[in-house]
Amino acid sequence: MHLLFTYGTLRDPAVQQAVFGRLVDCEDDSLPGFRVEDVLITDPDVLAASGLDRHPMLRRDPGGASVHGGRLQLTDSELAAADRYEVDDYERVEVVLASGHRAWAYASAQEAADLRAAFAAENNGA
Repeated sequence: MHLLFTYGTLRDPAVQQAVFGRLVDCEDDSLPGFRVEDVLITDPDVLAASGLDRHPMLRRDPGGASVHGGRLQLTDSELAAADRYEVDDYERVEVVLASGHRAWAYASAQEAADLRAAFAAENNGA
């Protein structure tokens, strides 16, 4: 099983049903050191599932911001479905949540390499 931190449309029951084929329990959590910005979505499948043309995107914010969201527990196939749902502007990266859980999160693809390096440095030997 995989933990996925979600802070946007994957928390929506209709989107969960469309992406995973079921409703997924969501445990409240937050991600320190990040903020969200809107990104324009043009993918017709994502638009159909969410009904929204703007989705939030994680951006690193060392100024102490925190993003409220939740943890989903997903199977391998459900995580793959989430990967297919997220457009190319997003990339899945590993993060540590305020609760101490390690989880996947979809962040800006432009920042993904920097986020992976920062995660590795912060969690070296953990």
